[in-house]
Amino acid sequence: MSAATNMHAVIDVHSHMLCPEWLDLLKARGAPRVTVKRIPSGEWIHVDGVPFMLPVPAMFDYEHRFKAMDGAGVDMAVLSLTGPNVYWGDEAASTRAAELINDSFAAAQRDFPKRIRWMASLPFEYPRRALEELARAADRGAVGVVVLSNVAGRMLTDELFAPVWREIDRRALPVFLHPTVPCGCSGMEVYQLTASVGFTFDSTLAVARLIHSGFFDRHANLKFIVAHGGGTLPFLAPRLDRCFDAYQDCRTDISAHPSTYLKRLYADSVVYSSGTLRDAIDTFGDDHVLFGTDFPHGIADMPGTLARVNELAAVLRDKVRGANAAQVFKL
Repeated sequence: MSAATNMHAVIDVHSHMLCPEWLDLLKARGAPRVTVKRIPSGEWIHVDGVPFMLPVPAMFDYEHRFKAMDGAGVDMAVLSLTGPNVYWGDEAASTRAAELINDSFAAAQRDFPKRIRWMASLPFEYPRRALEELARAADRGAVGVVVLSNVAGRMLTDELFAPVWREIDRRALPVFLHPTVPCGCSGMEVYQLTASVGFTFDSTLAVARLIHSGFFDRHANLKFIVAHGGGTLPFLAPRLDRCFDAYQDCRTDISAHPSTYLKRLYADSVVYSSGTLRDAIDTFGDDHVLFGTDFPHGIADMPGTLARVNELAAVLRDKVRGANAAQVFKL
């Protein structure tokens, strides 16, 4: 429990680290789709030519992480690999990338058992390898799985991924959905529109497709967490329901309003106003919003995010700070 407060321990479910071996492999094997190029603001990972993610020293430094966590009053981080995750290169490269990052997280959990838990990255494009890595990662202590909002341009509803989803569901593992560059990303190559607009759009599209496809009826054991407060789903939920009523196409594979499925999903608190946090809670429910920070990305606001959570009524505050995450991840 944090020394700064007597409230429920704080568990950050949206927190990232890298390892040097993963980055070296990406530089060597990610082309042509994923490259590392220097632009005025630094050496960015590019996807389809779009500046996408900036590796910073804090992503490799656990002591720096713990100082930041202690300063903000955060007790534990559930680590995941940010985009482009391991969805690049050939089968051997993707599989090796997953092994490298998962092993680095397993080592961190072993070295810092009171501070670190982690979610596994899987080479989703190669289902046999993904299933093997899922089993290996679970044996090494993974408490969930991270997936991007599309896998190298493939929608998460692609039949290729069905065996992997079935096994994740069988294991009843939580899944954390992190955004990536949307498919057909023309127009977002400037002004960092990928970060401000593209990510939330792609998360919204991914979840809407999953809902309408009947995915959550087929995979009832999954606890599915959507990054960044659920993208734009809180704003668009009434529109999804209105379209469901108006268009037969929306009712092809489900019989209930899309908003009813949102109550079964989870979201994190990586939003930047108290009003937006309230919208996420209203949409997903008091028991379904988890504290997250996006640390150490440039737009992360660990102290501010926690301050907004601490403004909530006491019972709800403690749920969002850590009680919800403890239940979801069985911590």
